[in-house]
Amino acid sequence: MLTKVLVANRGEIACRVIRTLRALGVASVAVYSEADRDALHVREADESVLIGPADARRSYLDIDSVVAAALRTGADGVHPGYGFLSENADFAGACEAAGLVFVGPDSATIRLMGDKRAAKEAVAALGVATVPGFHRGGADDAELEEQCVAIGFPVIVKPSAGGGGKGMRVVHSPDEVAAALASARREALASFGDDTLLLERYVPRARHVEVQVVGDGDGHVVHLGTRDCSLQRRHQKVVEEAPAPGIPPAVLDRMHRDAVAIARSVDYRGAGTVEFVVDADDAATYYFLEMNTRLQVEHPVTEMVTGRDLVALQLQVAAGAGLDIGQDDVRLDGHAVEVRVYAEDGHHGFLPSSGRILAMEVPDGVRVDSGVEAGTVVGTDYDPLLAKVIAHGSDRDEALDRLDRALSATTVLGVAHNIGVLRDLLSDPLVRAGAMTTSLIRDRNLGTGSAAPDPHRVVAAALVLAGLRERAAAGSVWHERPGWRVGAHAPVCTTFVDEDGRESTASVGGTAAAAVVALDGGPAAQAALVPSGPVLLVTYGGVTRRFAAAVGEAATGAVVWIGEGGDAWHYRVPVRDRVRRPDEDVHEGDLRSPMPGSVVLVAKAVGDPVGAGEVVAVVEAMKMEYPLVSPIAGVVAEVHVSPGSQIARDQVVAVVAPPADGTTRDAATL
Repeated sequence: MLTKVLVANRGEIACRVIRTLRALGVASVAVYSEADRDALHVREADESVLIGPADARRSYLDIDSVVAAALRTGADGVHPGYGFLSENADFAGACEAAGLVFVGPDSATIRLMGDKRAAKEAVAALGVATVPGFHRGGADDAELEEQCVAIGFPVIVKPSAGGGGKGMRVVHSPDEVAAALASARREALASFGDDTLLLERYVPRARHVEVQVVGDGDGHVVHLGTRDCSLQRRHQKVVEEAPAPGIPPAVLDRMHRDAVAIARSVDYRGAGTVEFVVDADDAATYYFLEMNTRLQVEHPVTEMVTGRDLVALQLQVAAGAGLDIGQDDVRLDGHAVEVRVYAEDGHHGFLPSSGRILAMEVPDGVRVDSGVEAGTVVGTDYDPLLAKVIAHGSDRDEALDRLDRALSATTVLGVAHNIGVLRDLLSDPLVRAGAMTTSLIRDRNLGTGSAAPDPHRVVAAALVLAGLRERAAAGSVWHERPGWRVGAHAPVCTTFVDEDGRESTASVGGTAAAAVVALDGGPAAQAALVPSGPVLLVTYGGVTRRFAAAVGEAATGAVVWIGEGGDAWHYRVPVRDRVRRPDEDVHEGDLRSPMPGSVVLVAKAVGDPVGAGEVVAVVEAMKMEYPLVSPIAGVVAEVHVSPGSQIARDQVVAVVAPPADGTTRDAATL
């Protein structure tokens, strides 16, 4: 076994690899950027090395810096995790040249499977069907545009390097191609350091099914069953399970044989994944998509049903100990389902979210892989994955039920997240029936609708603030701030702004434990807040509900976070001088950024005409791009940013002037 391994990654996967290294008695080394000085993976490792600034291209994607850190600390192996440099043949080659054991396949295998064209040709030669497309490296945008037309729309544009949905764009018509190529190149370069693109025919009703393989590098390969990863948003997986449901046994056998043959044909070493696109209407029809020459994000579901530690197998094979299991030794036990909890607003189109995690509680009885904790600051520099929650059951229904119960008892406050959408998915009839497709989230419009106002949550927020005031006063009238008067306390009025910009005013009289509350000038009602362990019991209108709560501060005022059933909402108490007056002029032509991030493109200048729906600027957050478009035809009157500008949420990026004829317009949208 290796004696010291540097983990060339961050966050959840770095923590997960370090956990196995510790169990095996192998010393661990973490690398980190300036943005990750206080990250959990840094504290978990035995040693850590600063390798550069927050920009991944100058830290986690800097091959020389990572290799130098390994040599400096005396590591004899490097584990790449997933993402960043994990499928970079030059990185594997650099490790080999420096005398370091790369925990994965050799650089030649990575290079072959990373060359999508060569990989598809090699797989087709084995008799496995491949998705039609165009995969020649070095093609310029003009050639790619021609090939889109030749393939036929819809076409999917994909980065040649990396995965995880980053940089993928579906193009439905010729006039969408140029913008899609430009955006995909920027995102691919930011995420993987390589802006090479490929094209494939897009299969609208598809399932994403993959086979986990492990090889010893000398032709001995076994598979560890299938996974279904069809539930995706923006082509990035959010729910995965093992084994893949609804695939006929004869088709499974053929898929397993194909995957093993593909891995054996390149003398595959370590853990890898062979991915297939399956026709949702005919499971017997499937196409080879790609081979990921690394550990997958979703590997825990395979570990749960096989009882095998895939990281330990990777280390064993990399150290030259061979693979001591045969196909007959692989047994599948029950079913496992994993969800990815992201720092993204599940109530508003999955927009990235950032901030400090104020509270985080996860339940017992399930596996949780995470790289964050209460107090962690979630920035916009890296992938928004907060945690993976994985449940196992004797069958699929039991696993889904256990996972849903676990999510309902999970608390993450301080950043918006997608747990509410995940629970919606787990209860969806098509998901329960195993009839998923890669477009289900989009077809269901999940994550795109604002929730109806909830008076009970507003009351909970008001009582939380009342409780804080009482504790600050410590029973002394001289330390009480608002509300005290001779004979009785005056009601305290607080205005809250919810995440949809809706205002509510709560008038609270009495104490948090015995209050009289009136909302928006309506009738008063009895209310009470009673702590019960990690939750708060809030009674209002004769109904008691269980909430989690935390209070943070923002530039625009205090923010009360309320959690219920795993989901979370925030209520902002605006700073008085920032509250809009009823007669204040509203500039509906303001294009505001819906999230913090950086400007990667300013497509229009002052004086330029702009059409309705035309892109004015593009903002990047967490390695994903979001276009700001004009809602109407007009003229760009102001531009307040330039490429590279760091911007805050709700910051004005540009202003579109109304048409000369004074036609009215709606507010700008993302």
